[in-house]
Amino acid sequence: MKMMKGMLIALAPVTVFAIYSYGLNAFMLIAVSVAAAVASEALYQYLTKKPLKIKDLSAVVTGLLLALTLSPSLPLYVAAAGAVVGIVVGKQLFGGYGKNIFNPALFGRLFIIYAFPGTMAPWLAPVDMTATATPLQIARSEGTLAPLQDLFLGTVPGSLGETSALLLLLGGAWLIYKSYANWRIPLSCLAAVVLVCLLTGQNVLFHLLSGSLLLGAFFMATDPISSPKTQPGRYIFGFGVGLIIMAMRLWGWLPEGTTFAIIGMNLLVPIINRYTRPKPKPKAA
Repeated sequence: MKMMKGMLIALAPVTVFAIYSYGLNAFMLIAVSVAAAVASEALYQYLTKKPLKIKDLSAVVTGLLLALTLSPSLPLYVAAAGAVVGIVVGKQLFGGYGKNIFNPALFGRLFIIYAFPGTMAPWLAPVDMTATATPLQIARSEGTLAPLQDLFLGTVPGSLGETSALLLLLGGAWLIYKSYANWRIPLSCLAAVVLVCLLTGQNVLFHLLSGSLLLGAFFMATDPISSPKTQPGRYIFGFGVGLIIMAMRLWGWLPEGTTFAIIGMNLLVPIINRYTRPKPKPKAA
């Protein structure tokens, strides 16, 4: 529970900023996503006669993280469906907290992408709520990069919790300071992004500050349950996430690929753990 409280504290600035930027839309999406996550976990545990564990706040964190990855125009019923699938299929069917192999929030988002295609559109500009494109969409279609100051402060369209790089960095730094997140994963993830940008002639700061990279690197890839247990494995995992994100941005069918990157690397965690686990020392004769 202590770590979950820490996550909620770290996410508080971007949550408040999302509500400021998108008003009632953001508040309702967050409320519905969290409520659906908590209710579905409680109902599943009740029906399967398992101990009720919603007080550990893990379902609250899952619902909030899911909401922060969503477009402010997403219908509320779609957010609720994503939260239920993330909790029940992505978490409880694997045995509950501590046994899930995927990040439940991203599992729910992946479900939304495929089950409700197109519902993320339109993306909305903060405050005035006019339909627009995200910085990554504009960069891909027009080759125009959003001002770095706007990306840093959060005056750009995007998912509820991804727009302000400043607040994400502050929250991520606090998680690392409190040891709720392992710094090796976001460091290696960002290093991979920088490396690909340098090799392909891309604007490094634009790619570091845009999209859901920072939200994913600090708050989702660092999930201790679905990420590697070894220190070398964490470097590999984070680097792989960064590589997939940049591959999707530059050559994929979508302008952003954080969800696919983290879910994909979650699948490889058992292999990474196996081959990076320290070998036992031979017993002395």
